[in-house]
Amino acid sequence: MPAPAIGQMLATTLYGRRFFPFYTFNIVGGLDENGEGCVFSYDAIGCFERLKYTASGSGQALVEPFLDNLVAYKNTDKKPTVDRTCEETLELIKDIFASAGERDIYTGDFVDIYVIQKTGTRYEQFALKKD
Repeated sequence: MPAPAIGQMLATTLYGRRFFPFYTFNIVGGLDENGEGCVFSYDAIGCFERLKYTASGSGQALVEPFLDNLVAYKNTDKKPTVDRTCEETLELIKDIFASAGERDIYTGDFVDIYVIQKTGTRYEQFALKKD
């Protein structure tokens, strides 16, 4: 099932509970019908938006500036010269979460990372707390 279909299904489920919401702020990521990556961000009652990247949770205020600077190159003269490989992107994500985990005690002890590609899905658990 393509990610936009799953995204719409989640929006319908959340909206159906709008008078007694779950109070979850979800993110759905995956591939669309064209094989392109897509990310959907939700509010508590199911309103959603397709974005290139997003963050949610207690570390959102720490993660979003990193993403703005290192992914979208906002507020900088540095522009990307080449696309990142999957491994470079994975290392960037680990660095961002490690930074957020050091500064926000509610971020958690580890990050579940799912790498979704046309060839399949790969799972990795990245530990944030080394103590």
